[in-house]
Amino acid sequence: MSHTVEWKARLHIFEDDEGTTKAHLVLDIGTTALTGHGAAHCHPADANVPEIGDELAAGRAMNDLARKLLQAAERDIEGTGAPRPGMHQAAGWLL
Repeated sequence: MSHTVEWKARLHIFEDDEGTTKAHLVLDIGTTALTGHGAAHCHPADANVPEIGDELAAGRAMNDLARKLLQAAERDIEGTGAPRPGMHQAAGWLL
């Protein structure tokens, strides 16, 4: 049985009044939405290259979202009664 879904992601990048680049990422998975947040600050001694701040903030938002998505999957796995990922039992010992 094949399974195909389409998830939609929206990434908003903006700079606040203090010069911090912020990213807000929303992943719509149909039944719910997960969000990730990231930020980047330009050091005063560095050249102001907005694209670098955008990349850093977006990458951090993606990392945040990935962590939350993995946590949701672990909770769902536990909900089925299966052992948590990475908690394999071998010869009576948890690995």
